[in-house]
This record gives sequence, C-alpha cells and structure tokens, in this order.
Amino acid sequence: MIWLNWRQFRVQAIAAAVGLALFAGYLLYLGMDIRDAHDAYRSRCAGTTGCAQAAAEFQGTYRNTLLFLAAGLGLVPVVIGVFWGAPLIARELELGTHRLVWNQSVTRRRWLLARTAFAGLAAMVVAGLAALALTWAASPYDRVASDRFGTIEFGARNIVPIGYAFLAFTLGTVIGLFLRRTLPAMAVTGAVFLVVQFAVPNLVRPHLMPSERATLPMTAQAINQARNLGSITGAPVIGGLQVPGAPDAWISDTSPLRTADGRTLDGKAFNACLNSPPKTGADGTFGDTAVCLSALDLHVDLEYQPSDRYWPFQLAETGLYLAAGALLTLIALRRVRRA
Repeated sequence: MIWLNWRQFRVQAIAAAVGLALFAGYLLYLGMDIRDAHDAYRSRCAGTTGCAQAAAEFQGTYRNTLLFLAAGLGLVPVVIGVFWGAPLIARELELGTHRLVWNQSVTRRRWLLARTAFAGLAAMVVAGLAALALTWAASPYDRVASDRFGTIEFGARNIVPIGYAFLAFTLGTVIGLFLRRTLPAMAVTGAVFLVVQFAVPNLVRPHLMPSERATLPMTAQAINQARNLGSITGAPVIGGLQVPGAPDAWISDTSPLRTADGRTLDGKAFNACLNSPPKTGADGTFGDTAVCLSALDLHVDLEYQPSDRYWPFQLAETGLYLAAGALLTLIALRRVRRA
C-alpha cells in the first residue's frame, strides 16, 4: 500500500517539495534582510521620539510583504483541500478504480486509512515547514509590531497552519467521498474551507478563553496612539488601541466611545470634533480632534486577551482543527463501508 500510494501521489509530493524549497529560499533571504533592518532600527532607537519613528519606518518597510506572505500561506490549506483531499477518493470512485483494490485482500477501511494517512501527513509537513520558515523570517518584525494575535498573522505562524492543513485535507476527502465526483468535490471543498477560515478567527477564536475587561479613558494621548478614528457609517468608534502596560495584548472587542454616564457618544458631537474641531495647534496623529474629544470625558470598554495566552490559544485552536479532522476521518470510515 505504501508503494502504491507513493506512485499515485508522487507528482503532488514533488511539486509541493519544489514549491516549499522556493518559498523557504525566499524567506531565508527576507529573514536576513529583516534582521539587518532590525539591527539598524535598534541603533537608531536612542530616545523615545526617535525610537517611535524608527519603529514606524521599520514596520512600514515590511508590513505589506509579510501580510501578503501570511495571506498566501493561509491559502495553502485551501489548495491542499481542493487539489489533494477532494480528488483523493472522489477520483477513484468516479473512475471505478477502487474496485480493483477492494477485490484484493485489503479492506475498505484499511485502504482509506492508508490513502489518507500518507497524503494527510504530507499535507501537515508541508504546511508546518512553511509556517516554521515564515515564523523565523518574521520574528524580529513580530517583536516590534506586537501583533501576533492579528487575524491573518495568528493563522500563519507556528503550529496553527498544521491544524488547518489537516482539517482542509480531511474535509476535502469526506466531501469527495460523499459527492463521488471530482470537480464538484473540489469546488465545494474550496467554498466550505474559505467559510471556515473566516468563521474561526472572527466567531470562535475570541471565545476559546474568557476575556479580561478594562476601561480606558480617552485622553488626547490615548486617542493619538490609536490607528483609526471613525468609520464609513459615521459611528463614534476608535480602533487600534493598546491596553496600558500590555502592548502585546489582543483586544478582541472595543466599545464605541462612551460618555461618563456610560452612554454612547452622540454622533453629532463626534462628527463636530472629527470635522471641525477648535484650533489648538495640537500635534499628534489626530491633533485638534484628539483634544476636542478628550474634553468630553470619554472612555471605551475593552475585552482583551493577555499576551501570555498566545501559546495556549495556538494549542487550543490547533487542537480544535485536529479534533475536527479526526471526526471527519471517522465519518469517512463509516461512509466508505457503503461506498
């Protein structure tokens, strides 16, 4: 069975090995370049003002590149599910070649386990090595950016991609086993797994552990440290805040700007400060707007996860994917008896 699986899977394995080697080679070059830039950033970090400017320039140089690579790595499990998992059994059933094996001494379950174990392990190895290379290359940037919990970054670092790859592969295998047609199975697998990739970070991940809560007064300094203010709907919201004393914390929910009595800030008052604040000559990211809003005695309520929960979250989410993949494997073993 091992030799047969290798014969049937060798093209995909060789293509994955070549792609992984090219990806790792580029990340080696990028990682060394990031480390040189990080050394230069540290040498410029002589004072608080100079350090902030140097950090902003360092992050700006590599932010888009690393986001693009993380998003690309996020598509690797989709490719695995669509091109490795979905056709694995569906093609055999569609062409009828499974009957040749089932008429031998190999049972259906053993045949299915052998096929899925061989290709599934390869999928996990490919995703794991790619994630390891990206984690190494981006580690100096991640220390400065303090955004390891970012929606895209979290799913492309350390061990989570291994769980993603296993889930995508088993999902494709099960869908192919049920649909018995290769192209429909590939299409459904891609669509379903994209939904999973959206749903888990936004709907599941924030609830894997109970959140801590904090109230953050909206002083002019706090507002100027935010990344964005307002929204396309005109709502009184602020984003990109940091928990005082814990810049690496993951803020999972931020309330709208609230007045001292706990009510949401009136939209007219917010827009007045946003569009036509009194001229004070204040500097900072939002300048006069920050001064105008701080005079209203505002605050926001935060829900966040401390930075020391990063690895528990990595383990919990990876375990969730592995458990879901194992459940899908059990479903496949039951289904193959009636295939």
